Amino acid sequence: MKFEHIGEILTVVIAVAFGIVIFNFPPIEQRLDYHNFIDIKTIFNIPNFWNVLSNLPFLIVGILGLTKLNVFNKKRFQYLIFFMSILLVALGSSYYHLNPNHETLVWDRLPMTVAFMSLLSILISESINDKIGKNLLFPLLVLGIASIVYWLITKDLRLYVFVQFYPILIIPILLLCFRLKINAVNGYWFLLLAYVIAKTLEYFDALVFDYLKFSGHSLKHIISAVGLFVLYKYYKRALTSKMPQPYNY
Repeated sequence: MKFEHIGEILTVVIAVAFGIVIFNFPPIEQRLDYHNFIDIKTIFNIPNFWNVLSNLPFLIVGILGLTKLNVFNKKRFQYLIFFMSILLVALGSSYYHLNPNHETLVWDRLPMTVAFMSLLSILISESINDKIGKNLLFPLLVLGIASIVYWLITKDLRLYVFVQFYPILIIPILLLCFRLKINAVNGYWFLLLAYVIAKTLEYFDALVFDYLKFSGHSLKHIISAVGLFVLYKYYKRALTSKMPQPYNY
């Protein structure tokens, strides 16, 4: 069996299996202590200053993608949504960290789900089939937004957990089993590594602050944005090339 067929099967099997596992857990409620970040210093009258300011790299990456990659055309609509969502992550996360609570958290997570789903659509287009990836963009975006609406109505984060982590689970499968249409494989691997490091820093927020005097959550923003910037650089090299060639891994 060819690697491509294995990849297609695993993409579906992992989606079904992960969905079954997640929804066999009890409902996952948002913990109130989630908003208790270790670094809450107010500087220049800005509360939680570093958690707010550390979103600036997202804004930069979003603007670069929107202005340098010629995404404002029909063929690259997926990239337009992706980089627009990164820009909105900067705004939504900054708004949340100015006053962390369940209500403001919505505006932090909503653009992130759009980013996850649009990236998944792009990667499916680049690996499995361009038309399938583009046709899946709208349903995936609806799923991402629905995960936030579901959380607001039911107070249950299980669908949001699926939306956030399913793309992370299948990115390695798609990279290993398919030949991408553009040379961005290393960019995706770097982004995946950055994401894992960022989530680790977020989890050990207080411990990182004890050692570095800079919070793990702020570093999470920066490391994630660095991963996105590296992916942007690969996109730029591939999408602005006059004769892009498929990448042989």
